[in-house]
Amino acid sequence: MFNLWIALAANMVAISILVYAVYFPRYQRRDLAIAYVCLNVGIMLVTMLLSGSGAGMGLGLGLFGVLSIIRLRSDTLTQGEIGYYFAALVLGLMNGLHPDPAWLSPVLSAALVTVLFVADHPRIAPRTRRQTITLDRAYANEGELRTALEDLLGGNVTRIEVMELDIVRDLTIADVRYQAATTAKVSPCSHELVEAAPAMADFPAYPSIQPTWTHPAPVQPTFGQPAQGQPSHVGARS
Repeated sequence: MFNLWIALAANMVAISILVYAVYFPRYQRRDLAIAYVCLNVGIMLVTMLLSGSGAGMGLGLGLFGVLSIIRLRSDTLTQGEIGYYFAALVLGLMNGLHPDPAWLSPVLSAALVTVLFVADHPRIAPRTRRQTITLDRAYANEGELRTALEDLLGGNVTRIEVMELDIVRDLTIADVRYQAATTAKVSPCSHELVEAAPAMADFPAYPSIQPTWTHPAPVQPTFGQPAQGQPSHVGARS
């Protein structure tokens, strides 16, 4: 019983540090933080019940394996988040078994949390990036593709995996690993251009030169003479 309480305390401390001191400050996903805690505590409780009952441990582990696969397929997770997912699962399983001697569970839990803290530290390869990029041109030459990607990303491309090359639609899809640039040219955004538009109204506007047309003044007709622009009809008197 002493081993059980030690393992329970070690699990709660380890999962709290792993989720709220390591994972959440780096990934900022509250939904997955809650899922990690629930998964860890649930697996630990069920493992404790299975270890003290007549049910086989293989059945319980197989059930949790199926549930884990369903959970991983229900949402888009990065590879780093999958690592935290399995770490929460291992912590719950290991502490649920509460092995003997009593110090083994706290030591193994602390070791697992330390490994994830160091392996996923932001200072390890901080500029390394990976993206799947679709280009509106078919690049059959890898040198031209690398040059185009470096101009687009503004960094040094370290590896290119061409996933699709469509000559008919003039399309290239590539999985790119590159080093992000530290400095880049800053171009004004569309909303900045809209905000700068009223300032242009302060400048004096020069009038446009337009042709002026002068109309002659109408001539008043005199008695016996037709008005200008009207035909004159002269009739003979008999």
